[in-house]
Amino acid sequence: MATSKAYVEELLSRADIRLNGDRAWDMQVHDDSVFDQALSRGNLGLGEAYMAGLWDSPALDQFFHRLLRSGIQNEVNPARLIFHSLKARMFNLQDSKRAWEVGQHHYDIGNELYQRMLDERMVYTCGYWRDANDLNQAQRDKLELSCQKLGLKPGMRILDIGCGWGSFMQYAAENYDVECVGVTISKEQVAMGKERCKGLPVEFRLQDYRELDEKFDRIISLGMFEHVGQKNYDDYMDVARRCLKDNGLFLLHTIGKNVTDTAADPWISRYIFPNGEVPSIPQIGQSLEERFVCEDMHNFGADYDKTLMAWFANFDEAWPELKSQFDTQFYRMWKYYLLSCAGAFRARDIQLWQWVLSREGIEGGYQRPFM
Repeated sequence: MATSKAYVEELLSRADIRLNGDRAWDMQVHDDSVFDQALSRGNLGLGEAYMAGLWDSPALDQFFHRLLRSGIQNEVNPARLIFHSLKARMFNLQDSKRAWEVGQHHYDIGNELYQRMLDERMVYTCGYWRDANDLNQAQRDKLELSCQKLGLKPGMRILDIGCGWGSFMQYAAENYDVECVGVTISKEQVAMGKERCKGLPVEFRLQDYRELDEKFDRIISLGMFEHVGQKNYDDYMDVARRCLKDNGLFLLHTIGKNVTDTAADPWISRYIFPNGEVPSIPQIGQSLEERFVCEDMHNFGADYDKTLMAWFANFDEAWPELKSQFDTQFYRMWKYYLLSCAGAFRARDIQLWQWVLSREGIEGGYQRPFM
């Protein structure tokens, strides 16, 4: 019977990854316990072993790109992953009480980290890189694309579900003369957002989306749907429908997965986004039935690779100033998060979709902007 090391070595060879090889994407193993951890606990074990310094790879993004593109991860399906999937199906991990956990765990860890890592507008979602050469331009282009898809006009009232630090609301108010209301479950985001949007017709609310019940001309949600959870998709769409005027448009921007019957990544769920859950096209489609018409769906998931690599470059450059607030394990955790996700998007293992939705369908059809 092959040892754990021999089995992992054989699996990795199919992805052209060598143990202790000399290429940037090869895996440098410092403790052989890594093999049992990875085989018994999947990415949770692999990620925790990396955080503990038990293995390295000079280019984690390339390591994960090759691993995921090869498909060998599908041959490691420990019972813990099955349990994680069953737990998500049996329990509502994103109910009105648990929904606040991600704000406290992820978004409230300190605004300085995000100021140093993100672009000048503090956009914490995928940039649009078609014509961009740097992160600032990519995020400006994504905001502009989103405004154009919504057909913003002066005087409109916009709802931003999961507004972050207000990057979209600030951009829309400054460039399209609209009023905005944003909801978030992060106290730190509200505090900084109010400062950044001072003097603009922008309102921040520390509020769960389920409490919303008022009309808006347009609704946007950039990177929040990943926190909603499959048990709440119908409720989420009900909220959006009741808040959208009859002739309005709703832009839903979300990470998506290729296969419906898969669990949330247990390492990401434990260490980065508690209770997060990435939707599939069928799951979104089912939640739209009798609520919305899909006018347009745009996939630019490959652009998340560039966005994440830019975020990591900023984070890594700022680490000498940030390390007084965080320890070495946090650095390794954050590096693993950003670069493993970059590799996953590069492998097209996960996607980024923008859906444009209307209540009853636009007469004559919807025209996507040229951008």
